Amino acid sequence: MCGIAGVFRFDGQPVSKPNLKQMSDAIAHRGPDGEGHYADGTVGFAHRRLAIIDLSPGGRQPMSNADGSVILIYNGELFNFQELRTRLQALGHTFVSQSDTEVILRAYEAWGTNCVLHFNGQFAFAVWDQARKCLLLVRDRFGVKPLYYYRDAEKLVFASEIKAILAYPGVPRAVDTEALNEYFTFQNILTDKTLFKGIHLLPAGCMLRIDRDGVRQSRYWDYRFEDELTSISEDDAAEELFRLFRQAVTRQLVSDVPVAAYLSGGMDSGSITAIARQNLGRIMTFTCGFDLSSASGLELGFDERARAEVMANLFKTEHYEVVLHAGDMEHVMPELIWHQEDPRVGQCYPNYYIARLASKFVKVVLSGSGGDELFGGYPWRYYRGMDSAGKDDFYRNYYAFWQRLTPDEDKSLLFQPHVFRELNGHSTFDIFCGVMEPAALAYETSEDLFNASLYFEIKTFLHGLLVVEDKMSMAHALEARVPFLDNDLVDFAMRLPARFKLKNLNEPTQRMDEDDVIKRQRYAAQRSDGKAILRKAMSRHMPPEIAEGVKQGFSAPDASWFRGESIDYINALLRSPRARIYDYLQMPYVIAKLDEHTSGAKNNRLLIWSLLSFEWWLKRFL
Repeated sequence: MCGIAGVFRFDGQPVSKPNLKQMSDAIAHRGPDGEGHYADGTVGFAHRRLAIIDLSPGGRQPMSNADGSVILIYNGELFNFQELRTRLQALGHTFVSQSDTEVILRAYEAWGTNCVLHFNGQFAFAVWDQARKCLLLVRDRFGVKPLYYYRDAEKLVFASEIKAILAYPGVPRAVDTEALNEYFTFQNILTDKTLFKGIHLLPAGCMLRIDRDGVRQSRYWDYRFEDELTSISEDDAAEELFRLFRQAVTRQLVSDVPVAAYLSGGMDSGSITAIARQNLGRIMTFTCGFDLSSASGLELGFDERARAEVMANLFKTEHYEVVLHAGDMEHVMPELIWHQEDPRVGQCYPNYYIARLASKFVKVVLSGSGGDELFGGYPWRYYRGMDSAGKDDFYRNYYAFWQRLTPDEDKSLLFQPHVFRELNGHSTFDIFCGVMEPAALAYETSEDLFNASLYFEIKTFLHGLLVVEDKMSMAHALEARVPFLDNDLVDFAMRLPARFKLKNLNEPTQRMDEDDVIKRQRYAAQRSDGKAILRKAMSRHMPPEIAEGVKQGFSAPDASWFRGESIDYINALLRSPRARIYDYLQMPYVIAKLDEHTSGAKNNRLLIWSLLSFEWWLKRFL
């Protein structure tokens, strides 16, 4: 894992190494083990190294082929690099290192842009092909590793993090109000925009080709549900799923440094830990817990330390915990937002703290991200899709549900008049539809509607989680790996019949507010119908209380803390007329939402977190 950055000048001006050094310095936290720079006329690369595979100087970047005609910088891990190395050697390619970086370089020489179709891993990389005078930017299938870019008439600047782009001369800083509209609708940004006007996030599964003729984006992969395994039995499916899961975890253990795992107490992280333990022997595991002395209701069940300790004892891991209190959020916000820089889904400060804990011991940690989104772990969400009569009805219903922060009818009250006027004609409903349309999904049966729900969540919610996880882990020079997003495992999950994932596929489900944690917990305790095939596949390694346990999200008791111990902090930031957010948002609306929460009339924890994040984002970056 590393940090990459670079420049392509359209105007013929040379790229200077001091400017490249500024860019790499801005992301030094991603790669404390070394740096490298390359400048050749109108093209320049910068690299920060976190050494994990081939710790020798042979793994340094930028890396070039024998005649220097192809230059590569790369952030990520290629988990099938040893297999590809053997194939490339059979084609006559020779290697001078043991790194997966060199495998990508040789694969590009052998197969050109089609090389990406052979890769199983998490990556973002840039290739400068001198013979073709072409720069290629590529991001992995699922978007585990981010890659941002800024473009104007003179240049294209790219990097693993936005702050490296901002370090290059001539890149402006301004709020993108359309992205702001997306964020305060979905608590996410579904397009390729960011809050920084003009700075884009290359979509997952896409590549960008840059040369003197311009910039062209193309998609090389997407999730597909149409090739369903109609004849497979549930028992056979569970057996194959377990085989592929074990293969995925085993693949992702490749490393020249120790590998550890997050252990939340749930089935996903527990299953990963079980397989890793079989392969590696004793490993380290890490859990984040919460002080619940001021929590209430079902938030009293948010601390997973007891279940994690049971599993740590079962698997005999070397187990460590961090416990968060109400004041820990406010203490870390300035630094956290500096690293997050591109606000996305949910409260991420617990992720920051647990990554910091893990980084004190290891460079690599396994994460359970993806299990819920692939196998239907949020059944209380799917009712919006399941109740629909066709595509148009699904779009309206599921869009209404995913307005997590502010519904359309409140936008004129939320945004300052000048911002609202600027947004004239900008439709977040059209953005929602734009996510779904390229998939050409069916919307006729319950199975179709369930798959459509999964497609949207994988493309948007999971992607947001992955962007956050990258930033929170790499803030501490920690590589997070996600075994559930192995190519073969994902391809199989896409083909599984929907009835294997959701037990009560055709039964009516309880309507609820996504932000109402208590109702979600009560629903899960009563139904436990999500991820059925995954539960069955993993039951051989999990105690019954884990394999059949209630779904528990990784969440602090913020609803209580935002009404209690954190209220002074929230008031000081958000009730002040000098708050930066009021350049863009209307104070009466924000105050009304704060009052709703503190009175107990409604749980607005997600909106309050997003307001805090936007305020700190403005303070840190503008």
